[in-house]
Amino acid sequence: MTRILTAVAWPYANGPRHIGHVAGFGVPSDVYSRYMRMAGHDVLMVSGTDEHGTPILVQAEQEGVTPRELADRYNRMIVEDLHALGLSYDLFTRTTTVNHYTVAQELFRTDHANGYMIEQTTTGAVSPSTGRTLPDRYIEGTCPICGYGNARGDQCDNCGNQLDPADLINPKSKVNGETPEFVETTHFFLDLPALSEALGEWLKTRTGWRPNVLKFSLNLLEDLKPRAMTRDIDWGIPVPLEGWEDNKSKRLYVWFDAVVGYLSASIEWARRTDDPEQWRKWWNDTEAVSNYFMGKDNITFHSQIWPAELLAYAGKGAKGGEVGKYGELNLPTEVVSSEFLTMEGKQFSSSRGVVIYVRDILSRYQPDALRYFICAAGPENQDTDFTWAEFVRRTNDELVAGWGNLVNRTASLINKNLGEIPAAGELQPVDTQLLETTKAGFTSVGDLLAAHKQKAALAEAMRIVGETNKYLSDTEPWKLKKTDFERMKTVLHVAAQAISDCRVLLSPFLPHSSQKVYETFGGVGTVAPLPEIREVEDLDGGPGYPVLMGNYTLGETVAAWESVAIVPGTPIAAPTPIFTKLDDSVVEEELARLADKDK
Repeated sequence: MTRILTAVAWPYANGPRHIGHVAGFGVPSDVYSRYMRMAGHDVLMVSGTDEHGTPILVQAEQEGVTPRELADRYNRMIVEDLHALGLSYDLFTRTTTVNHYTVAQELFRTDHANGYMIEQTTTGAVSPSTGRTLPDRYIEGTCPICGYGNARGDQCDNCGNQLDPADLINPKSKVNGETPEFVETTHFFLDLPALSEALGEWLKTRTGWRPNVLKFSLNLLEDLKPRAMTRDIDWGIPVPLEGWEDNKSKRLYVWFDAVVGYLSASIEWARRTDDPEQWRKWWNDTEAVSNYFMGKDNITFHSQIWPAELLAYAGKGAKGGEVGKYGELNLPTEVVSSEFLTMEGKQFSSSRGVVIYVRDILSRYQPDALRYFICAAGPENQDTDFTWAEFVRRTNDELVAGWGNLVNRTASLINKNLGEIPAAGELQPVDTQLLETTKAGFTSVGDLLAAHKQKAALAEAMRIVGETNKYLSDTEPWKLKKTDFERMKTVLHVAAQAISDCRVLLSPFLPHSSQKVYETFGGVGTVAPLPEIREVEDLDGGPGYPVLMGNYTLGETVAAWESVAIVPGTPIAAPTPIFTKLDDSVVEEELARLADKDK
C-alpha cells in the first residue's frame, strides 16, 4: 500500500464552473483516485474553493454584496456541482476558513524567517479615476517578450513568462479600459533566484512527467526573478508580520495562499477525524506520493511557486534556514496538467456566452455521459474541442449501444430464461478466451491509469466491452434454449462474469452507472461510492459552510480492482436501461441555447 495525495486545483469562487474546468482538474483527478483506492492504496483527495483575490472583490462591488457573501454563494454552488458529478473528495473545503488562514500564515512567516521573503519597493498600478490599486491580473497589454496582444500584468499566457504590469506595452485596465498610473509600493517577494538551484535539482529528478509539463517547468528556471507574494488589496489573508498585520490594504497574494490550500485542507481533514496529526502520513513521510491535477495555465504555480514555498519552508535554498513546525513537507511527485477544452471551436468565455456550465449540462444529461466524454475525448495531452454532435454520438454509439446494451440484453436474457445467474457447465475455448481477456484488463487498464493515460485506459476497457459484445453475438444464447439448454446457461454465466469484470474496469470512469450495473446483476451494497455534502462548523469559530466528504473504504464501499466470481443463484430482475439515448434534436437545441447566450 502506498499513501497517495491527490491535490486537485481549487476552482475560483466568482461564478459557476463550466465543463472546461472539470475536464482539466475534476474528472481526471477523480478517475485516478478511484482507481488507486480500488488498487489498495490509501488516497487523500483534497481541494476547495479559492475565495480571495481581486476578481471576487470587483464582482462583489458590482453586485453590491460583500466578498464573503459572493464567495458563500458560489462555494455552495460549486460544491453542489462537483457532488452531482460524483467527484470523490475526502475533503472539499474553502480558503476562507480560520484553519486555512493559520496554515498559510505559518508558511509565509517561516519562509520570511528563513530569508526567502524579501521586502522590495516596486511600482503598482492605480486607477486614475478611483485611486484604487489595480492588481496585475486586471491589466492587459502587449507582451514585451513575445508580442502577444492580450498578455496579463502578471503572466503572458502565450509564452508563459512572468511579467510586471509596468513592462506591458500599452497597458489598459480590464475594469474600465483606462491607462493605469504606476506608483511606488512596498511588497514581499519570494526570492526565487535563491531557490533556483534547489528547484532545478528537484525538477531534474521528475523524469516521469508529461513531456510538455516538464519542458515548460525547466524553461521557467532560465530567467527566475523574485515574485511578489503580497498585494495592495483589502480582501485576503493578513500579512503575518509585525507592522503589517494591521495594514488593511496589504494581503497575501491569492496565489500564495491558494496553493497552501492543499496542505491546509489535509490538516482540516485530519482535524475532522479521530487523529488530528494523520495528515503527516501524506506530507512528512517521504514514501508518500503526491499528484497535482490542473489545467496547463496553472503549471507555473505548481511546478515553481508551490515547490519554492515548500523548499523555503524547509530551509533548502541558498540561504539555508530552519524547518517550520509542520516539518519538512513533500514536494509534488507529479504535476498532472491537462490542456484546454474548447467548445464548438471557440474558447470558453462566460462573458461572451461561449460556455456550458456544469450544473446546466447535469440538469439535462446523465453525469456519466459527461464523465465519459471527458475521459474519452478530453484534453489530456492536447487541446480538444467539445461539440454537441460528438457528445451525442459518443453517448449513443459507445455508452448506450455498446456498454449499456450489453448489460441490458444479458440481464434480460437471464431474467426471462432463468430468473437467476446460472452455474457454468464445461467451458469451451471461446469461453475461456473471453474470461482471460477480461481478467487481463485489470493489468492493462490499471497500468495505464497509474501512468495518467486515462484516454488509453478507457479505450482499452471499451475494447474489452467490445470483445464481450462479440462473444454474445457469436454464441447466440437466445437460440440455445431449445437446442442446448445447458450450453445456454454456460454462455450466460460467462457473459455475466465478463460484464462483472468490465463493470469494475469502468468503475473509476463511470461510478454512477457502475453502481447500477452492479445492482442490475443482483449486487447489494455500495461498490462505487459517491461523495456527500455535509454542513460543518468552522473548526476555529468562523462561519459554517458545506464540504464534500465521503466513505471510500476498500472492501466496505469500494470494490477491489480484481475479478470477483459471480454467485450462481443470484436473482436477476427485469433490467431498466443504464443509459439514456439522446435524440439527434439535442444538437440543434443546444446550439440554439448557445446562440441565445451570445446575443
